[in-house]
Amino acid sequence: MHVYVFQSVKYKLKQHKPWFDAKYSHFLDQKKQAKMQCLQYPNHNNVDNLNNVKHQTSRNFRNKKKEYLKAKIDELEINNKKRRETSTGATNILRMVTSLELI
Repeated sequence: MHVYVFQSVKYKLKQHKPWFDAKYSHFLDQKKQAKMQCLQYPNHNNVDNLNNVKHQTSRNFRNKKKEYLKAKIDELEINNKKRRETSTGATNILRMVTSLELI
């Protein structure tokens, strides 16, 4: 009987995936373990387990990415609104100054 010990691989945060948190690396570990188990012992239960783990991992990453992008969009909208308010306020001040100069 073969005994395999799976070591937890520490995944580095990638610069092109800022939504990837360190706490989500356990999903990748689970996926890797399920894949190894399926390759070593290809039976119906292991294949089903691999498909379930892949589905769960994809769902969690998709939701995390969606949450990150929504927060980023909200941040950009707030910054855009502040910029418009600032430029509108400056434009109004310039209008008042020019109208006072004309009088």
